[in-house]
Amino acid sequence: MILISWNIDSLNAALTSDSQRAHATRAVLQTIYAHKPDIFAIQETKLRATGPTKKHQEILATMFPEYDYVWRSSVEPARKGYAGTMYLYKRDLAPVVSYPRIGAPEPMDDEGRIITLEFANFYVTEVYTPNAGDGLKRLTERQGWDQKYAAYLHELDQKKPVLASGDFNVAHHEIDLAHPENNHRSAGFTDEERAGFTNLLSYGFTDSFRHVHGDVTGVYSWWAQRVRTSKANNSGWRIDYWLVSERMVDQVVRSEMIATGDRRDHCPILLEIKD
Repeated sequence: MILISWNIDSLNAALTSDSQRAHATRAVLQTIYAHKPDIFAIQETKLRATGPTKKHQEILATMFPEYDYVWRSSVEPARKGYAGTMYLYKRDLAPVVSYPRIGAPEPMDDEGRIITLEFANFYVTEVYTPNAGDGLKRLTERQGWDQKYAAYLHELDQKKPVLASGDFNVAHHEIDLAHPENNHRSAGFTDEERAGFTNLLSYGFTDSFRHVHGDVTGVYSWWAQRVRTSKANNSGWRIDYWLVSERMVDQVVRSEMIATGDRRDHCPILLEIKD
């Protein structure tokens, strides 16, 4: 089974815009389709509360013809056109879909951040973790989210093994970003956020990339879009993960990044597991 996860930074822009960036994003979508993933998780869709428009649906049907999809958008009282998640999956899979609320600080549960797919022998779940924000103004709420999300994954894991992906908005260790020395009080690399991720792993989950690749350096999943040289200089962060229940670690075949050329922001991440 091949699974791919990607923070796309606006599905609407990716599908309907004529900008240079949108063309680059569609090229990445074509690359993803060429991998023939069984499941494709998307974060930061930024769709309206009513979900994909008719035009979006037509384009998705053309680009991913063998796939069904489910989505979750930000709804009031949360901001409109914010966050949001989606799954595309091969039609023959027919998972049971849930849209959990985890008791997170308001209005995070209304921001469309989690979708879970249940299969006979395991769960696949995706998350778009809230950012601590400029000046760490949302750090306290972020810590509350991390605690609730860890408890949610632990609850799932008590029933069946879990494959959890998404933009976790944290570089766990200094090896996971290019310039740790300058970022200890930056959103995504505070001691508090890193401790929250350590706590999540302690519930019995493994960072599949590190499991496969060990302490390899210079491999990241995000490069600042606003910094023109970030990609050219590989000044990146690894903040996107495929986590697996420890009892599934031996089934991991690959865990890697998918190249996006000069396009800055997130790159897709791929997990291959064997039965």
